[in-house]
Amino acid sequence: MNGELVWHSHEEEDEMFVVVSGTLMMDFIDKTVTTKPGEILIVPKGVQHRPWTNGEEVKVMLIEPKTTQHTGTNKVAQTVENLEWI
Repeated sequence: MNGELVWHSHEEEDEMFVVVSGTLMMDFIDKTVTTKPGEILIVPKGVQHRPWTNGEEVKVMLIEPKTTQHTGTNKVAQTVENLEWI
């Protein structure tokens, strides 16, 4: 990841971000959470959020159902239709 994603939510799925390298910033309506390498951040379903980085490339392992749309119902230039799955 590098840069800022749009505000969005996932109505049916939780998301779990495991930060491998770099620092992930996550905006919520009422706060911003900083997640560093080796730390985990869980975004509960239905919660508005916006992930971003502070200019560095951040590597994360994102754990969520395969059907999760990474920009929620928002279709923007950053929306990726075919994500890599392990």
